[in-house]
Amino acid sequence: MARRTEEEYDYLFKIVLIGDSGVGKSNLLSRFTRNEFLLESKSTIGVEFATRTLQVEGRTVKAQIWDTAGQERYRAITSAYYRGALGALLVYDGTKPTTFENVSRWLKELRDHADSNIVIMLIGNKTDLKHLRAVDTEDAQSFAEKEGLSFIETSALEATNVEKAFQTILSEIYRIISKKPLSSEEPATANIKEGKTLVVGAEEPAPKKACCSSS
Repeated sequence: MARRTEEEYDYLFKIVLIGDSGVGKSNLLSRFTRNEFLLESKSTIGVEFATRTLQVEGRTVKAQIWDTAGQERYRAITSAYYRGALGALLVYDGTKPTTFENVSRWLKELRDHADSNIVIMLIGNKTDLKHLRAVDTEDAQSFAEKEGLSFIETSALEATNVEKAFQTILSEIYRIISKKPLSSEEPATANIKEGKTLVVGAEEPAPKKACCSSS
C-alpha cells in the first residue's frame, strides 16, 4: 500500500521510555503524541508505542516512542525492545526517592541491551507535585553529569517541558545521524529517505566464505 502524503518523513527515530512502574511514562507518551493526560491511567502491560511526526532541524522526523512496562515480571519482554532504539528517556518520579535510586539499575540494563551510541535523557517527572518533592534537582543533575546524560524535569499533567524533552533528544539524535554516513561513499540520508529505521553503530554481517568440504 502506498504511503499517504501526510505520513512521508525523512527519518524514523525509535525512542524507548524506561523507568519504574508509576513514574508517568505512559502520560509523557500520551502528552507528547496526543496532548492528553489520563488521571486514571493504568499500568502498561507489556509494550505499547505511539508515533508523532515533527520537524527537527528542518527535516521531517517520525518519532516512534515505545512505552515499556516497569514491572519486574515484564523485564524479559521489554529487553528485546531496546534493539534499534536511537534514544531513551529514563524517567523517575520526583516524589518517590526509590524510583530515582533505581535509575542506575535501569541505566545498566539499557547499556547492556542498547547500542553504545544511544542518546539518553534523564527525566524527573511530576514537578506539579511541589509539596511532595523528595528528589532534589541538584542530585539528579549531578547524577546525569556523572553518567553523561542530559537532564530535564517535567510535568505530564501540566505539560511542562514535555515537548522540550522530546525535541531535545530528537535533535541530539539527528545531529549524530547527520554526521554519520552509512558508508564512505553514501551520505547519511541515502538509505533512510524512505523512512527505514537506522541503527546507530550497526555493523554489516561478514559475508560467508565458501569452505573446503568436510571429509
